[in-house]
Amino acid sequence: MEKHDGKVAVVTGGSSGIGFAAAKRLADEGAFVYITGRNREQLDKAATIIGKNAAAVQGDVCKFEDLDRLYALIQREKGHINILFANVGFGAYVPIEQITEKDYDSTFNLNVKAVLFTVQKALPIFKDGGSIIINASTAASKWNPAFSLYGATKAAVRSFARSWAMDLKDRKIRVNAVSPGPINTSAHERSVGDTGNVEELKKHFASIIPMGRMGEPEEVASAVSFLASDESSFITGTELFVDGGQAQV
Repeated sequence: MEKHDGKVAVVTGGSSGIGFAAAKRLADEGAFVYITGRNREQLDKAATIIGKNAAAVQGDVCKFEDLDRLYALIQREKGHINILFANVGFGAYVPIEQITEKDYDSTFNLNVKAVLFTVQKALPIFKDGGSIIINASTAASKWNPAFSLYGATKAAVRSFARSWAMDLKDRKIRVNAVSPGPINTSAHERSVGDTGNVEELKKHFASIIPMGRMGEPEEVASAVSFLASDESSFITGTELFVDGGQAQV
């Protein structure tokens, strides 16, 4: 019997990077996983790779109608959700002097507002005793040059995990945050934009991480699977760092 047999999971941003790795891990361990994303081609490819235990639902987590459509589909097909990994998030390196209102709105809408309503709208079909995992970041705890906007959004969702753990305790729904350090994904590379050389940035991160390297998406997926499982049955409201010691040492 696999760790997540019979469970229904939702992973937002499940077509690439950490989201894809987490969705694949949960499916490999027995869960049926719904993955979301905006790019239909990339999403379908990811679902095909994951296999029969996955379904792709195209949508934008910033749009309420897309979230409503996602959960209505799951209710019709499965009736409930046991696991939710609110994974979607993005940030760019922008010094404070250059932050615009558009930067602020887009970053907080995706990283904070979308997380709030991704979770809230799932609750009517969320099974008591389930597990919600929010993707936070070491950026909420450690100084990163020109990354203040992103760090502030991740501090907000870390606070969500604490508060929601109390809000949902009577339903025995556990809420935790997983906080990756620098992870080797295409999204991480895109966040650099025109501000610097990707390879130089990777070398920099390797030099400041105690383990001497960036992390891999599969390593975060392992933490997500643990927090989604009964192995973490006495853990709620916490922040699990997957950062090679970056925020710890």
